[in-house]
Amino acid sequence: MSVIWLCARHELLLAARSRWLQWFAVIFAGLALLVAASGYVLSGGYGLQDFARTAVSLVQLVLLIVPLAALVFGSLTLSPDRGAAELLYAQPVPRWAILAGRVIGLFLALAAAELLGFGVAGLAVQYFSGPSGASQFLVVVALSLALTAVFLSIAAALACGEPGRRARALAMALVVWFVAVILFDLAALGVASMLRSGAASRVLMTAALLNPVDAGRTGAYMAIEGTSAFGSASLALLRFTGGERAVAALVTASLLLWTVVPAWMAARRLGRTDL
Repeated sequence: MSVIWLCARHELLLAARSRWLQWFAVIFAGLALLVAASGYVLSGGYGLQDFARTAVSLVQLVLLIVPLAALVFGSLTLSPDRGAAELLYAQPVPRWAILAGRVIGLFLALAAAELLGFGVAGLAVQYFSGPSGASQFLVVVALSLALTAVFLSIAAALACGEPGRRARALAMALVVWFVAVILFDLAALGVASMLRSGAASRVLMTAALLNPVDAGRTGAYMAIEGTSAFGSASLALLRFTGGERAVAALVTASLLLWTVVPAWMAARRLGRTDL
């Protein structure tokens, strides 16, 4: 554990000095504030939304931005460099411990940037609209942290290979983001459109629990809005899974699996790589 924490602290310090991460924190805070302030635009009003409305509006922003940031930053940082990787992984400690520490450090850095953005938006909402619905806002914060862990783990699995292939890891990370955030839903809808109603519903509900982005969206909206989150589709999902607790358990299991399995694959791949 001392080795893991040492590597995590070192990676956290390096990430905190990164201009890329600093700009991400500023942009994320600005976007969160913009989302909180734009809720009444279509209705002709003005002012910041309350926490409940802000939380619903922020979910889609988190689903788009957080996976992309984790994949890009993780793939660029964890890709082995020639020379530096040889020196790092030649130390008399397990390679998986070094990798675990680096991933934890990156997670803490990205989580701090996201919490800064949420904190700025939350303080503004608290000042203008009061504390009502703050628990729903915290659901979005938890969703952001969960997706950060998931996609950092995936980035580690993509990046841990032969040294000098950073561009390839970055390209693969962008493909994974496109598939998870955009293409997967389109493919699920395409398959469902060719099936009968009952089979189509089962395909869509299974897809919503398999994809980590969709699982996060499902869990967040169900936690924020309850069983009315998706209208009649919510009732179908509850019947399909067996109730609200079953939905929560399946969403949690999906996110945990998408965190643990890629991390295990990354450690296994790193252990077999000739550095």
